[in-house]
Amino acid sequence: MDFTFTEEQQAAAETARTVFADVAPDAVPSPALTPTAVADDLDRPLWKRLAATDLLGLLVAPEHGGTDLDAVALCLVLRESARVLARVPLLETAAVAHVLQHHAPADTAAALLPDVSAGRLVLTAAAHGTTGHEPAERAVTARHDGTHWILDGTTDHVPWAHHADLTAVPAHTTDGRTVLALLPRDHEGLALDAQYGTHGERLARLRLDAVRLPADRVLDSADAWPALRALLTTGTCALALGLGEQVLALTSQYTGKREQFGHPVATFQAVAVQAADRYIDLRAMEATLWQAAWRVSTGADAALPAEADLAVAKIWASEGVRRVVQTAQHLHGGFGADTDYPLHRYHAWAKYLELSLGPAAAHEETLGDLIAAHPLD
Repeated sequence: MDFTFTEEQQAAAETARTVFADVAPDAVPSPALTPTAVADDLDRPLWKRLAATDLLGLLVAPEHGGTDLDAVALCLVLRESARVLARVPLLETAAVAHVLQHHAPADTAAALLPDVSAGRLVLTAAAHGTTGHEPAERAVTARHDGTHWILDGTTDHVPWAHHADLTAVPAHTTDGRTVLALLPRDHEGLALDAQYGTHGERLARLRLDAVRLPADRVLDSADAWPALRALLTTGTCALALGLGEQVLALTSQYTGKREQFGHPVATFQAVAVQAADRYIDLRAMEATLWQAAWRVSTGADAALPAEADLAVAKIWASEGVRRVVQTAQHLHGGFGADTDYPLHRYHAWAKYLELSLGPAAAHEETLGDLIAAHPLD
């Protein structure tokens, strides 16, 4: 098998590197010094550049202004965005757009997707529920009422919801199905409460009180929410990988210059071994990410369902990114906590990604259940 990236995927990554080249990870105030949000809005100038270079329509069909690439290409772009802590909902917008492309009514997709590709429509998703342990779709209920759906419930920690035009909200019906509602930010019956992530960005608690949506804004497909959840998962793993690689690069640069006893500390065995261990973590994160992204992109059959590959990728991403930033802080000494140096920002974002992915132990339990349910011959 050929595991190299296609020319189109490589071109997307190269374009992303160019777009993100001049993005500063410390362009907003430090989350360590800001009690609320680090900024009032997402990075709109960067959003416009992403639209101008066709990176917002990566998963959108050409007839809607996109380039019709796959999850692997998106993960390559997200990997680059995480290196500079890009403050844009690229993952959420691309993931929801992908679901619209494949699971929304044709008229709904045609009405929304061109604006997504052009950067005029910002999308996000409510993927965490309320407790962080129950499935996200259990937080909101949906009932059919003639030509409309009525939604009630509360869902927490929705990224970019205060700035997004539409939020994709999973909801469960009385007959046990899951639908995906496309909820405008200023819709009647919807209230947004401010929450804050460890990275200093404003999140939102969505409170839905008899929110009434027309049927064409609710995706009543059994595959819509699983597809969105899988893409959000792989994308978050890609963000963790890109962030971890940048942190290890910062650590390499610092320990190569910092001297003790007349020698760079990078030459000390204890330092080199710790850095090598984190390099191994990153390569494992990378291998499991591409396996999961490939399964999501192709739908290829294997001995275990794609959920197993997603679980493995989450195990490595959530634990790996934590180990990388902790080692980086240790090897930087007190300098790593200096708010004039960017490492503490990467640590704050890494913690946010780790919490978003969930604890590795839970994913290990999921993997064990899948292995038990699908005995290997």
